[in-house]
Amino acid sequence: MTTERTIGEVARLLTMSVDTLRYYEKIGLLPKVSRAESGIRHYRDKDISRLKFIKRAQQMNFTLAEISDLLKMREDPQHARAEVRQLTTNKLKEVEVRLTELDSLRRELALLVNLCTASEEGCPIIDRIEEDE
Repeated sequence: MTTERTIGEVARLLTMSVDTLRYYEKIGLLPKVSRAESGIRHYRDKDISRLKFIKRAQQMNFTLAEISDLLKMREDPQHARAEVRQLTTNKLKEVEVRLTELDSLRRELALLVNLCTASEEGCPIIDRIEEDE
C-alpha cells in the first residue's frame, strides 16, 4: 500500500518549507505531484524518497543544477557511474579549497582577537576590516 501525504505533512516530515516543495516541483527537481480533484497535492513514497535525496545532496553542498544532474544519473547509476564520480570529485575539490579558505580565515580571526585583547587603543578588528585588500 502506498502512503499519500499532503504538502504540509511532507514539509513537517522533511523540515522543508511548503514554498520549497512547490519550487522543486516548479523547476522540475520533483515531477508533477498527483493532486486530488480539489487541487491538494498528494505526495507518494517515491516523491518523499526523491525529496530526501535532494535534501541530502544539498547537505553535501551540491547545487540545485548539480542535483538535477544527479537525479537523472540516479535513474541508471551503473551507466552514469563515471559522471557521478567526476561530479563528486569536482565537489570534493571545491570543499577542499573552501576548507583551506576557512582555515586561513580562522587564523586571521584568532590573530585579530589576540591583537584586540592586547591593544590599549582603537580596535585592530575594525581597522583590519576597513583595510583594502
